[in-house]
Amino acid sequence: MLESIGHLINGEIHSEEEQAQAVYNPATGEPCAQVCMASEQTVAMAISAAKQAYPAWRNTPPAVRAQVMYRFKQLLEDNQDTICELVSREHGKVLSDAKGELARGIENVEFACGIPELLKGEHSRNVGRDIDAWSELQPLGVVAGITPFNFPAMVPLWMWPSAVMCGNTFVLKPSERDPSCVLYIAQLAEQAGLPKGVLNVVNGGADAVNQLIDDDTIQAISFVGSTPIAETIYQRASEKGKRCQALGGAKNHAVIMPDADIDNVTSALMGAAYGSCGQRCMAISVAVAIGDKVADALVDKLKHQVEALKVGPGSDDTNEMGPLITAAQKDKVTNYVTQAVEQGAELIVDGRNLVVLGYESGFFFGGTLFDKVTPAMDIYQQEVFGPVLVVVRVNSLEEAVSLINQHEYGNGTCIFTRDGEASRYFSDQVMVGMVGINVPLPVPVSYHSFGGWKRSLFGDLHAYGPDSVRFYTRRKAISQRWPTGEAKDGTLFSFPSL
Repeated sequence: MLESIGHLINGEIHSEEEQAQAVYNPATGEPCAQVCMASEQTVAMAISAAKQAYPAWRNTPPAVRAQVMYRFKQLLEDNQDTICELVSREHGKVLSDAKGELARGIENVEFACGIPELLKGEHSRNVGRDIDAWSELQPLGVVAGITPFNFPAMVPLWMWPSAVMCGNTFVLKPSERDPSCVLYIAQLAEQAGLPKGVLNVVNGGADAVNQLIDDDTIQAISFVGSTPIAETIYQRASEKGKRCQALGGAKNHAVIMPDADIDNVTSALMGAAYGSCGQRCMAISVAVAIGDKVADALVDKLKHQVEALKVGPGSDDTNEMGPLITAAQKDKVTNYVTQAVEQGAELIVDGRNLVVLGYESGFFFGGTLFDKVTPAMDIYQQEVFGPVLVVVRVNSLEEAVSLINQHEYGNGTCIFTRDGEASRYFSDQVMVGMVGINVPLPVPVSYHSFGGWKRSLFGDLHAYGPDSVRFYTRRKAISQRWPTGEAKDGTLFSFPSL
């Protein structure tokens, strides 16, 4: 009998096994649990629980909320091994990668602990005669988050800790592909003292997402996933008058200048392209080499390291790369590689036929490397979301920047160089939201905010950090005058002023 993963609603676990679907261990290709898919009534119950919990939580002093977050942070650290094992079991990433993911999530909890400082608002005395003015940042109410499979621990921690620290209550819909760690973390939050109903978790598919968008109680929606879905959610939520931030897809370029240290570049690209089996929105999937000499040297060094990648189950932390999340994703990546060969790309390392002994039914895909890819090819245009790195050759930095700027995505990018002038030109001219200078994965730390440009982000505000406070609150401006007891002659028809 498979373990059943239910929903957390108002502090209680609810199960609907008649609507369950399998959760797979990607390393074995076999079901390891079953997740209950929420009915319409279950989603409504979660929203109702959040609505009922909101008044008391809104009026809880921010310092008291922060104490809950401090205890929660400690519980995450104390239970990191259990959390990371759940991530590895259902996502497939190696344990060291899962630990890195959780660490970045904990950073966001640390930021949330300090949110009382950012909720103070502003105050001015005597803006007019005997008139004081101030502003307050007030919570929105019930808000929702929809998170992807590739970072089941980290991305939810981008959202709900900041949201509840701002005084909101939350309904979280995680990916149904790897839901166990999300439910476990939510239970840790309640163990830390988060009141029942402040955080609710419902597992489900498109129907649950649509219900969250349509329900009038939900005031704001955060989403991370593919661009087509992000755009649809943003449009629908906006039409409903909801605040929405929807982070979409990516095609991240690394520019390699002639003065770059190729050995260091190769090491950086190996981790950035093949870490987490390429299933990252910040993964480097395109290496843009300036000149044939740079490209030849880069491809030669990459070839040997890609061939030497140690691929296997995530439970073995000596492995460098685990499997893809599903058989369908493996088929998708296979089709992209086959199509690229047909379109004329030069296949340097082929990962399609990788077999891991003892795990022959797993969803493994070996590291893959292409050279001489052109912008017209589908493997350049589309987000593959697999362990595939392509090399594009250009003649100048200006050509590289133009190439990146013409792509529909603008999530992350980086440049490898020793030239300060080149790095300044690149960071100033490239139309991408997150830029690294000799940093292949320029993911902002928790006290900055995360987000791309163009079709990588829909909405005005980025995720986590200072923008999360702006997203999860609304400003109220208050002007105040107290009567002095003296009679005032005449009626005032203008705004009060000096």
